[in-house]
Amino acid sequence: MNQAILFPDRQTWHSASQSVLFPAQHAGALLECTVHKSVLSHLSGEMITNGEQAIQVFEQCRFDLEELAESLIENEAFNLDGQIEIKA
Repeated sequence: MNQAILFPDRQTWHSASQSVLFPAQHAGALLECTVHKSVLSHLSGEMITNGEQAIQVFEQCRFDLEELAESLIENEAFNLDGQIEIKA
């Protein structure tokens, strides 16, 4: 893991986008990362029905999601909203 990219333990459910948002710190900047519930469903093999379940699955898959986010950050693969978006 690249120690220049840190992932604080502060994930939140965003109901409007049906995604878990989580921060990353890179080169002194705070970045917003997002992963849609469909990706969490794919990773876990579970159907995500609510925010609490999405957060639980995120926590179970945290290491893999952080690795995916790290790769996207290193490649500067930001979406149109300036977020790092993990896709299936």
